[in-house]
Amino acid sequence: MKALAARRHHRLAPVVLLLLALLVTGGVYAALAPTQAQAETVSTEDIETGKKLFQANCATCHGPSAEGTEGVPSLVGVGAAAVDFQVSTGRMPMQANGPQAEAKPAQFDAEDTAALVAYVSSLGPGPAIPTDEQIDPALGDASNGMALFRTNCAMCHNAVGAGGALSEGKFAPSLWETSERNIYQAMQTGPQSMPVFNDANVTPDEKRDIIAFLVEQREGSAGGAALGALGPVSEGVWAWVVGLGLLIGAAVWIGAKSS
Repeated sequence: MKALAARRHHRLAPVVLLLLALLVTGGVYAALAPTQAQAETVSTEDIETGKKLFQANCATCHGPSAEGTEGVPSLVGVGAAAVDFQVSTGRMPMQANGPQAEAKPAQFDAEDTAALVAYVSSLGPGPAIPTDEQIDPALGDASNGMALFRTNCAMCHNAVGAGGALSEGKFAPSLWETSERNIYQAMQTGPQSMPVFNDANVTPDEKRDIIAFLVEQREGSAGGAALGALGPVSEGVWAWVVGLGLLIGAAVWIGAKSS
C-alpha cells in the first residue's frame, strides 16, 4: 500500500492524469459531436473531371492543389456548400479584382459545377449541400424566421432582405432573387464579409424559417408601395419632397389667387 501511495505522489502523475483526461475527452467528442460534412456519393471520375476543371480555371489564384496563394484562401476543407454557392452564383471564377466578388451569370453548367464540388470536397471535410427538405420554405415558420433574420441579418441585408451598403466599397446583396439553396449555403459558409452561422448558432430548422420569411418578401409589400424597402430613409424623402412640395405649391397657388 505504501508503494502504491508513493506512485500516486510521483511528480509525473499529474501529467499522466492530464493526458488521460484529454484522451478521454477527445474520444467522447469524436463519438458524440455532430459533423458538418455529410457523406455524399461521388465517383472517382467526377473527382478527376473536377480536378481538370480546377487546374484550368481556378489553380492560377487558389494554387495547383487548392492550398491557396498570397491573398487568396485555401479551399481545403471549405466543403461542398461553399464551392456550390460560389460557382453557381457566378462569383467564382472572378472576372476582375475588386472589393468583393459579385454575382454574375454562372460560368459552369450544373454538371461541371458538380464535378468541381466533388473535387474540392475530396480535399477535406466541410459543410455539405443542403437537402431539399432543409430548404423547403413550406416547412418553415416565417414569423420565427422574421425574428431570427432581424436579429442576425437585418443590420447588413435590410429588414426585408433588400440589401445594403457596407464599408470599403462592399455591399450586402439583395436576397429576393437568391435561391433557397444558396441562402442556406451562405449561412453555412459565410462568404466574403458575411459571418458563418453554423448549426450551433442557427439550427437547420431556424435556417429554413429564415428562408420561409425571405420567400414571403418576394410577394410584395402588404403596406403598399415598397419605396425600395429602405425603411424610414425613402419614406422620409417621400414625405419631404412630395409632401412639402405639395404644401409649397398650394401656398403659391393661394398667393397667386389672392393677388
